[in-house]
Amino acid sequence: MTRAYILIESLPGKAVELINIIKSIQGVKTVHLVTGPYDVIVFVEAPDLKSLGEVIVKKIQASGNVSRTLTCITVE
Repeated sequence: MTRAYILIESLPGKAVELINIIKSIQGVKTVHLVTGPYDVIVFVEAPDLKSLGEVIVKKIQASGNVSRTLTCITVE
């Protein structure tokens, strides 16, 4: 199982809409609206690295509400 934290900078005014979209994605375990340089932090589990990449690119980034993402894969 591949696990990662995804730090997301949303487009202005789109963070709440983005959270609602992300909550429905399979493999997403937690979603938090946060303060600081990023607007949303997501914890995701996927069967492998390829599947994780698909969640990030084809579902989260493709939502139309994302400016930038930073993916931190867990190593434990």
